[in-house]
Amino acid sequence: MGKNLSIVTISLLFLLASTSAVQVFDVKSYGGQPNADITQALTKAWTAACAVAGSKVVISAGTYKLGGVSFLGPCKGAIEFNLQGTLEAPSDDASFKGKDFWVSFERIDSLTVSGSGIFDGKGQTAWQKNNCDKESDCKNLPINIRFDFITNSIVRDIQSKDSKFFHINLLGCKSLQIQHVTITAPGNSPNTDGIHIGRSSGITITDANIGTGDDCISIGDGSQDVTINQVTCGPGHGISVGSLGKYPNEQPVSGIRVIGGTLSGTTNGVRIKTWPSSPPGTASDMHFENVIMNNVANPILIDQGYCPNGQCSNKAPSKVKISNVSFKNIRGTSSTKEAVQLICSKSVPCQQVVVADVDLAFKGAGGSATSTCVNVMPTLSGKQNPPACTIKT
Repeated sequence: MGKNLSIVTISLLFLLASTSAVQVFDVKSYGGQPNADITQALTKAWTAACAVAGSKVVISAGTYKLGGVSFLGPCKGAIEFNLQGTLEAPSDDASFKGKDFWVSFERIDSLTVSGSGIFDGKGQTAWQKNNCDKESDCKNLPINIRFDFITNSIVRDIQSKDSKFFHINLLGCKSLQIQHVTITAPGNSPNTDGIHIGRSSGITITDANIGTGDDCISIGDGSQDVTINQVTCGPGHGISVGSLGKYPNEQPVSGIRVIGGTLSGTTNGVRIKTWPSSPPGTASDMHFENVIMNNVANPILIDQGYCPNGQCSNKAPSKVKISNVSFKNIRGTSSTKEAVQLICSKSVPCQQVVVADVDLAFKGAGGSATSTCVNVMPTLSGKQNPPACTIKT
């Protein structure tokens, strides 16, 4: 009887193994060919793959044209989007008919986006139309890749190039890992943030190589439990929490860790930025450690008067409360004399700020590096180069 049971059990295991095998849906099977538009073929392949449990959509080597497309869930089971070739977006942003994305993944659990392929946003023409430096309510151009309400998922090895706007945008995601992605755009390309995180939790970014015309990584309101490991950043505007406080009803930010990594030639290093005249908000439990700065302007910066291009009509203090922040073992070179700036709000001064083992050299004219504190009294330990803050009120 025991022997028969074991045979039944083994047979059942074989059956489960065969039924759980990943089914491959190659875009070429749906009419997708290199050097042609594969929007319809890829949409069909995704729809078919999403309807089965355990599937993989494959785009093999080659260059393909792709219009704006949404990959919607929920799917029957785990699904992988594997890109080996290059996808090219339409150059003209008018063809997106007002949509704020080129490729969107939405409401999917257990998604894998993989492969060494390239999402080429063809952003050069669109950048010339970007007027966000002059208009605070400017029109959003298409984001290369949106991840909306994605859970228990992984994005690895892909490349994003020359997005018209943000490269990768996360909204409402939970338990998402981003590993070894490469993001590139010229240093003068406007609003080409590498990875923007909003209202998401349990996000890990590891071993990313990002060079853009804006923040390499930006962390928006409602972001919680975000870990950024060993990111290489430059050109760009650095790694930023914020900007926060521009809109009413923003959600708290907490549990941010930036560990390791190298920033080179960026206009900021590690930064927390909030708008003046803001509604109340909170940003807490944010820690930056073991980061190397190579010729970085503003290597360590809290800026609670963030107001680019004079867009603020009223300079009342920010009401975003910043607390429990640390900058530890930040070293390298600053391209500006004022290497450490902790400019906090008069309305809600920063609390529990730690600055430890900082070694930032300035090699320009005018003497060695300096640091400034406004509305904050940091706790200091270890090496302090530049010398500890001069308190200003």
